[in-house]
Amino acid sequence: MNKLRLSILACLLAGRLSAQTAVLELAEKYSGDQLGKYVKSGSVSLNWVDKSAVFYYTDSSGPVPVCYLGDAKKGSLKPLYDTRDLAKELSKIRGENTDPKELSFYNLEINPKNPENFNFLYKGKRYQYLAKGRSAKEIPKISPPQNTAAAGRAEYWKKFSPDSNWFTYGYQHNVYLQKRSTDTALRLTLDGAPYYSFTSSNSAITDDKKSSPSVYWFKGSNKFFALREDKRRVQEMSIINSLATPRPQVNTYKFPMPGDKEVVQYELFLFDAAAGKATKLDISKYPDQKIIMQSTITNGRTMLHGGGLSENERYVYFLRRSRTNEQMDLCRLDSETGKVTELITETSKPHFNDQLFNCRILNNGNDILWWSERTGYGQYYLYDRNGKLKNAITSGKFVSGEILKIDTAGRSLIFEGYGREKGIDPYYRMFYKVKFDGSDFRLLSPGNGHHDISLSSNAQYLTDTYSRMDQPAVTVLRDMKGRQLMELAKEDISALLKTGWKKPELLKVKAADGITDLYGVIYKPFNLDTNKKYPIITNVYPGPQEDFIPRKFTLDDNYNQSLAQMGFIVINVGYRGSSPLRGRDFYTFGYGNLRDYALADDKYVIENLAKTHAYIDLNKVGIYGHSGGGFMTATAILTYPDFYKVAVAASGNYDSNIYTQWWGETYHGVWQQKDGFESNIPVTAALAGNLKGKLFLITGDVDKNVHPANTFRLADALIKKNKRFDMMVLPGKDHGLGDKYYTNLIRYYFLENLLKIKNDDTDIVSHQ
Repeated sequence: MNKLRLSILACLLAGRLSAQTAVLELAEKYSGDQLGKYVKSGSVSLNWVDKSAVFYYTDSSGPVPVCYLGDAKKGSLKPLYDTRDLAKELSKIRGENTDPKELSFYNLEINPKNPENFNFLYKGKRYQYLAKGRSAKEIPKISPPQNTAAAGRAEYWKKFSPDSNWFTYGYQHNVYLQKRSTDTALRLTLDGAPYYSFTSSNSAITDDKKSSPSVYWFKGSNKFFALREDKRRVQEMSIINSLATPRPQVNTYKFPMPGDKEVVQYELFLFDAAAGKATKLDISKYPDQKIIMQSTITNGRTMLHGGGLSENERYVYFLRRSRTNEQMDLCRLDSETGKVTELITETSKPHFNDQLFNCRILNNGNDILWWSERTGYGQYYLYDRNGKLKNAITSGKFVSGEILKIDTAGRSLIFEGYGREKGIDPYYRMFYKVKFDGSDFRLLSPGNGHHDISLSSNAQYLTDTYSRMDQPAVTVLRDMKGRQLMELAKEDISALLKTGWKKPELLKVKAADGITDLYGVIYKPFNLDTNKKYPIITNVYPGPQEDFIPRKFTLDDNYNQSLAQMGFIVINVGYRGSSPLRGRDFYTFGYGNLRDYALADDKYVIENLAKTHAYIDLNKVGIYGHSGGGFMTATAILTYPDFYKVAVAASGNYDSNIYTQWWGETYHGVWQQKDGFESNIPVTAALAGNLKGKLFLITGDVDKNVHPANTFRLADALIKKNKRFDMMVLPGKDHGLGDKYYTNLIRYYFLENLLKIKNDDTDIVSHQ
């Protein structure tokens, strides 16, 4: 009898382990890591010959690389040479075997008038290829020009005036000025200090080394300016690196949080080298305002940019933004008079679009491009040098996005656009060209898909690569009217399809209001049986700055396709308030409700999908996400505890009051009290008593983006409510958790708790 029981138990255990191993192996088989080898790329990078219509590129997807020569004007495309023939020629010349697989060239010397004869470098030597006779010969290498200035190059910490008569440097957080002809330096500032520095490293470190100063000279002038950040009163956050050797280390950093009374302050200084003085300018307007330096573009050349400042002319421009992010000014500093003039001021409620707002100063300030959502949709407007509106450049019920190119001479711009083309997913990136006066508006990238373009050297042609999650990438060459001249490459998935892989399906569903269209992707098991019931898992990220829904063709985005092969229906949908690409009202849907705004849409979408997909089991609903998706996941299972049964929440900002200032105050709001600012964003921990299902919390212990305290505070609240839950702290991991171990944690948790296939193995394995 005992032997019979043991035999039955062994059979049951073997069957359970066999089922568990089978589904994990299936997930791994169809993961993006395993499938890439079955796909031939559909994108190419063209090398344009000077500013001509001639180009070449190398296709390395076949047995040997093939270099193609094209002429956009003639519409011709052909192999530039036979790779195997060239390998034979090189073998003769070099006296050794040349493998044709090594012959991928990206820097050919080509004459556009006679492109079939070209020069190239191979293993340190220079050769010439002659189309006639398909011959090659070694030719002398071109010696690089001698850098005569190298010997006299200035030390990195010296920042010279345009006429090279003066230079500045930083020392112990202050600015020093020295005339090149002297050995004596003048100290221009006296109060530089840690976190209140004029040097490029505004940190707690003070040493005796000279450093590069954060100052910028005006072109043709002996004046320069500096924007100084004051972080001294900003409070600190700390993490402990437990894996540091020989002992754990504390990492402490400045971290302003929503509602903090003390946040970063900004000061603008104008320096006069001839007079040897520094003047602090009065730029104050809003409490706790933020200052952002702006770029100037003259004759198509960027002169100044906030991320990497360089010489400017008489004026410098900056944005002044209120702490509430609802008021914005463009200001101009005149270096000759020291006067600051407010050119443009705008209010945008409830807040400006942080991701898409754009301002460009053109032609030495004579033209100003300004992005605004004043109509409800982000559009570009043209102002004159005095801040007077001249005209709208773009208009309509679509969103104008990033600028790809500005032609100051031709007075036109090329930019991204979203939602203009009827019948096309409004999240797909399209490209347009328009004149500064709003005329000659053109679509440059027709085609139902998400587009990436690259311009030719002469800006007369463009390569356009576009795809969708259900359509592999194709790359075409177009002219500047959007007309297709030729197809260059097409993603080949024929080998992939032979593995049993199937394309995911695009979703268009309604939000909980029953009106707003939402877009996303649904992944299904490749062996789907519509007569069975399948658990559904929703992979979430609520935004607002980005929804992370895949638009381009992707094999296994976030491992959702491989997760589905374990026996799940998996969805990924962008909810109201999740993206800045749908206009102001959509983008700001969650303002003042930062914890809960996306929850109703997710539940509503799943319920309605079950009505049209009978194989979805509403009694087995799972949810998972990372970062903002982690906080949405935990909040969802605690808000709708009878609906969501299993949740995996990773690195979530469950308490946005201890997350970064810009996030909470921009997307939830700022309350101004008599004694300063305070924030009151609802926290996930307040819902801890509602837990009924299975919740798995994951965090890295050195996450400086979303501090692990977010996870620990939620865990503490669950403990106080006597709730059982699971938690994993990954040592040495920061905010990016996406390795194989983390992915398998998610797979195993849904396997055991939604499919009810238990795993008693100690090891988490990849099952390849």
